[in-house]
Amino acid sequence: MNDGDGALAAQAQGRKFGPLGTALVIIPTYNEAENIKSIVGRVRKSVPEAHVLVADDNSPDGTGKLADELAAEDEQVQVLHRKGKEGLGAAYLAGFRWGIDNGYGVLVEMDADGSHRPEELPRLLTALKGADLVLGSRWVPGGRVVNWPKSREFISRGGSLYSRVALDLPLRDITGGYRAFRRETLEGLGLDDVASQGYCFQVDLARRAVKAGYHVVEVPITFVEREHGDSKMSRDILVEALWRVTTWGVGERVAKLRGRGRPGGKPSQP
Repeated sequence: MNDGDGALAAQAQGRKFGPLGTALVIIPTYNEAENIKSIVGRVRKSVPEAHVLVADDNSPDGTGKLADELAAEDEQVQVLHRKGKEGLGAAYLAGFRWGIDNGYGVLVEMDADGSHRPEELPRLLTALKGADLVLGSRWVPGGRVVNWPKSREFISRGGSLYSRVALDLPLRDITGGYRAFRRETLEGLGLDDVASQGYCFQVDLARRAVKAGYHVVEVPITFVEREHGDSKMSRDILVEALWRVTTWGVGERVAKLRGRGRPGGKPSQP
C-alpha cells in the first residue's frame, strides 16, 4: 500500500477529519510495538481535541496492526501504512502531506518512544499562537535531557552548535524533533524538494523556516531517553547530517560572496 492508498483507505472508513484549527500529531513508527499504545494514549489525554496520525513503515513487529486497533476504537486516531522503512524524513513528509490534504491547520512532529513527552504538547501549541513554528528545545534555559549518556549529549549539542554556526541560525536546538508547525508554514517551505533524513531533516526544515522569514520560537522541554525498543540513530544518519549541513553552509557563503561582486551588491539566489 502506498501513501496515497493509506489516505484513501482511512477516508473510505468514514473518518471525520478535523477543522482547520485542529492539531494533527504525526508519530512515525518502525518497530514500536512496545510504545505505540502508551504514546497515543498520552497524547489523547494531554490534548483531547488533537488528532493522531501513526505513520508506520510496515513494522515487522506488528506496530501497524496495533495502531489499527487503536484507530478502530478512537475516531481521532488514523493510521498511514507505508510500504517499508524509508527513513524519518520521508515518513514525516508523507504525514505532512496527508494532514494538509485532510484539512488540518496545525501539524506536530512527535517521536513514538516517549522521549517527547505529550504532557508538554500544550506548551508548544500555546506558543504557536504567536509563532509560525515552535521547536521543543533541550538546550534553552529550562530544557534538559534525562538518562542520556554524556557521549549522546555531546553529539546532540555539538550537532546543533555546528549547524547554528555553519548556517548562521539563531536557534539553540536545531536537531530536535518535537515541533509544531502552522499549516501555512509547511506549505511555504518547499517540501517537494526535501530529501534529507534523521537529524538532517530537522536541520533542513528549521533552516528553511528561518531563511524564509518565518517566526520560529523555542520552548523548553524535558527529553527522556526511551525505555523500550532500540534507537534509530546510526552512523549513516550522522554522516549525512555533517555532509549536508556543510554543503548548505558553504553554498550560502559562496552565494553571498558572489552577490557582493555584482552591481548594486545584491546577493544572488542560492
